[in-house]
Amino acid sequence: MKLLRILGIPLLIVIALQMLFLTDFWENLEYKAKDLYFLVRGARPVSDEVVIVEVGDNTFNSLNERWPFPREYHAKLIENLERAGARQVIFDVEFTELSNSISDSILAETVGKYKNIILAGKLIKEVHADYERVQILKPIPALLEKGAKWGTVNISADGDGFVRRYELFQSRQNESHYSIGVLSAADPYRSSWETDINNSRHYLGIRENFIPKVTSRSAILNYYGPPRTFRVYDYADVLDDEDFELPNLDLDMFNDLMANGAFKDKIVLIGLTSVEFHDTHSTPFFSQTKQLMPGVEIHANFIEMVYNQDYLTDMPYLLFLLIFLILALALYGLFSSIKPTLSIFISLLLILGSLAGGYYLFSQKSILIPPLQIPVLILILYFAGLIVHYIITAKERKFIKQAFGQYIAPELVEELIRDPKKLEYGGQQKEITVLFSDVVSFTPYTESHSTRETVELLREHLTAMVEVISRNKGFLDKFVGDEIVAIFGAPVELDNHAYWACKAAFEMRQKLTELQAKWKRENRDPVEVGIGLNSGSAVVGNLGSEQIFDYTGIGDTINAGARIEGLTRNFKTKNNIIISEATYELVKDKIIATYIDDAKVKGKEQTIKIYELIGLKETIE
Repeated sequence: MKLLRILGIPLLIVIALQMLFLTDFWENLEYKAKDLYFLVRGARPVSDEVVIVEVGDNTFNSLNERWPFPREYHAKLIENLERAGARQVIFDVEFTELSNSISDSILAETVGKYKNIILAGKLIKEVHADYERVQILKPIPALLEKGAKWGTVNISADGDGFVRRYELFQSRQNESHYSIGVLSAADPYRSSWETDINNSRHYLGIRENFIPKVTSRSAILNYYGPPRTFRVYDYADVLDDEDFELPNLDLDMFNDLMANGAFKDKIVLIGLTSVEFHDTHSTPFFSQTKQLMPGVEIHANFIEMVYNQDYLTDMPYLLFLLIFLILALALYGLFSSIKPTLSIFISLLLILGSLAGGYYLFSQKSILIPPLQIPVLILILYFAGLIVHYIITAKERKFIKQAFGQYIAPELVEELIRDPKKLEYGGQQKEITVLFSDVVSFTPYTESHSTRETVELLREHLTAMVEVISRNKGFLDKFVGDEIVAIFGAPVELDNHAYWACKAAFEMRQKLTELQAKWKRENRDPVEVGIGLNSGSAVVGNLGSEQIFDYTGIGDTINAGARIEGLTRNFKTKNNIIISEATYELVKDKIIATYIDDAKVKGKEQTIKIYELIGLKETIE
């Protein structure tokens, strides 16, 4: 049953948490936690291999044109970038609709002249009530006829609207159309570029590059920073050469750009950055900067990531689940067995360690693990351990109160509750004082009195004596007929146990005197008792069977105590209380006692000195 609890409870917790982790609510929490990794790491240097030409607000002011621009502008842009030595010219601007034949022809002729231009297309999905329509928008035929290469520019957001993945390709009718970022890495004007792409289940291979997938067609974006991390140039400035007149301020800016090598051997992406074009997106840095990132810069992040082979990968699910399960079993066992004050300290350390470890894997090993799952597991296991600890403690309290509540003082019961290990099965060698009290000539008394009268007197006598023993911190070991056996110093250790035993014996004698007077007034025959005390080492503990709990003491000290009580029949003393030399030596400064004799007791080879307890010198609280 215990093994079932140790294994079953953490397994149930793991199953319940895994179901929670599948919910949209939890997924969004994990997204936000992963975003913090990027914020903590901050912006990273980029290689300067990728630059952006933006069509932004300044562009419209400079050109004094409305969108879409004449396609002659784009042709002019291409010519200037080629003059400047651009390695690739990639458009995140779609030419999927006809404008006018002259403009389209000029752009097509220009695109056809160069083998380093990648154009944009898109997959459009229309969902209707009873059907779904999927359409691929390609560049216009005039461009395709010139051999222009094109890639998709679809950008997908997670459930919370943030872009964290890059779409590697789009599929329609078993045909894959790769993104402009993939085409950039594949160099699509080579004759073998398509055969160089290996689209497997877990990665997309492009020659020496193996891009790990997070879904069947996307990869995690390892962002380099917030918007404008990459070098950005204005579209109008690239047009502005000696042959192109800007309507407002014509400075021939392109000549300076070319002279400075702004585009020399660079991958140049052209895209719209104005918010009104609805191609701006939330990224992990949005919560810090409150700035949306243009789609063209998302493509730039991917191309830079591939260039550096700087990929992020998720830890394999089965490996993480195995770690999760082992941790659950280990921590449940730990938290169930240690004190809550210690377990909360360990929990906090483990949570901090988990968060630090997750960030280390992200920043140093480029491995992503769910940031919140292990901390939540630790918290749940802490509370589960707390509940189990409470249940076990409650059972122990109930057991201890039932087992000892009638036999020892309440404060000693509470001390046992605080440390139940004192009651574990087995014995311990302890220094104790044992007290034996027995009714003198009880058998003749029972023969001369009715059973009812005998039982009533015995009940009254035993009740009074147990109350005295309990008040003096003694533990009632057992009743043996009319005999009382009490132990001082166990199960709870007791300073001055010999004194407390002597005090109890003296007060028992006083209480008996009161009872004897009462019985005489009631015309009942009183009884006399003999009390014997002995101190020394004894084996005390739970010495019962597995079925029956029995806390008691055994050993020579116990046996000698019983024999000393028997000597009260042989020696006439004032209080009928005899203590051993061992007890006397422990309390001789606190009691009034007189030497009786060297007595021979059964089971002992040598005689022992015995003393009569007459009274107490002082009181110890």
